[in-house]
Amino acid sequence: MGFFRRRPSLIELNAMNVGTIADVLGIEFTELGEDYLRGRMPVDTRTRQPFGLLHGGASAVLAETLGSVAGNLCIDPERALAVGLEINANHLKAVTSGWVSGTARAIHIGRSTQVWDIRMEADDGRLCCVSRLTLAITPVAPKA
Repeated sequence: MGFFRRRPSLIELNAMNVGTIADVLGIEFTELGEDYLRGRMPVDTRTRQPFGLLHGGASAVLAETLGSVAGNLCIDPERALAVGLEINANHLKAVTSGWVSGTARAIHIGRSTQVWDIRMEADDGRLCCVSRLTLAITPVAPKA
C-alpha cells in the first residue's frame, strides 16, 4: 500500500507542468507507482550546457520537479504545501543526448519536512545522477 493521499492521472500530473520551468525543459511524468513518481527529460539544446553535456542545473530541476510533486501528493492540499528547502545532486555519468529518466522515492514523510531520494538514469540504464531533496511542509492560509 502506498502513501500518496491523492492519485491523479498522468494527464492531470502533466497538465500541472504547463507554463512552468518543467514545461520549458520538456519534463513529463511517466508513472505514478505505489511509492514512487517517475518522469523524464530530454537531453537537447534546452538542457545541455555549453560543452554539450546535460546541465547539472537541469538535472536538479528534474529532481525537484519529481520530488516536490510527489511530496505534495502525500499531503492535504487544502491545509499545506510542500516546498523545496534544500537539494543536492551528484552527477555520476555524462549524458549528451536522448533522455534522462528519474524516480523519486520518499526517505522520510513527516509533519513538517519530507526527504526524497531521486535517481536518474540515461537511456542505456546507467545511473547518471543521484539527488536528495528536502521539502518543508508549509501551512496554506484558509480560503475566505
